[in-house]
Amino acid sequence: MNTKMELLKKGLLKKGIRPTYIRLKVLDYLETNRNHPTAEAIYKSLVKEIPTISRTSVYNTLNFFHEKELINILFITGIEARFDSNISPHHHFLCGKCGRIIDLDIECNYFKKGNIRGHRIIELHGYFKGICKDCLKEGK
Repeated sequence: MNTKMELLKKGLLKKGIRPTYIRLKVLDYLETNRNHPTAEAIYKSLVKEIPTISRTSVYNTLNFFHEKELINILFITGIEARFDSNISPHHHFLCGKCGRIIDLDIECNYFKKGNIRGHRIIELHGYFKGICKDCLKEGK
């Protein structure tokens, strides 16, 4: 197993997760493709390398990773779940022209407070929608 896969394996073991081949491949895909992919995009990519993989295995792995707080699920598009292996606090920007989802590292006081008016914050999702700078340059 290559060094990257060994690191991913150690990371899963540290979280108490059994590092199965499919779990390692899904996590590797997410770490390599930081474009907030859908489960279907992950499946279509992995099935080329692992013809026996099922969509159910991919969905179950993604849900399990989310339960273990290894990834975040985004619902920014309103029509599909997207997956993000960057679990540090950050916001997202959805371009209405090209459809890209871009990480935004901007300051948000609520990430640090832990509660609002006595309500404990467990998750916070900050979504911005507009037109990205690349589409604006191209005049799309």
